[in-house]
Amino acid sequence: MQSPICMTRFIQQFSIYFSILLINRFDFLSIGTNDLIQYTLAIDRADHAVAHLYDPFHPAILNLLFNIIDQAKRANIPVAVCGEMAGDPSMTKLLLGLGLTDFSMHFSQLLLVKREILKADVGQLRTRIPAVLQAIEPEEQAQALEKLLA
Repeated sequence: MQSPICMTRFIQQFSIYFSILLINRFDFLSIGTNDLIQYTLAIDRADHAVAHLYDPFHPAILNLLFNIIDQAKRANIPVAVCGEMAGDPSMTKLLLGLGLTDFSMHFSQLLLVKREILKADVGQLRTRIPAVLQAIEPEEQAQALEKLLA
């Protein structure tokens, strides 16, 4: 018998990623990108001395996002993204390519992100993601991202 209480897992820390092993216990996942990026990269985005190192395109972040989304999809668990990445229209194609379809953002960003979603060829984006995730050199990743986001 299924529980009448909906269980979710809010992923904001890298260590929580390992609870993905328990993914079947949850009804859906939500990825909080602001804190996930900050804690994974050990960069305090409020500290002006290191804030410039806060990078949502960092290979560790992109691979972490892909793995969380992939595991959720394999388990048939819906996954959403919230935080600055979700409401940033320049990130929409990347997130769609990674497999996300549920975005939570400030209402002021809705129309901008919606426009990017409507323009996107999701199938094509998904075929370009492996080049982004497998890039080892920063220049190689930048080229793959540029092609994806074009």
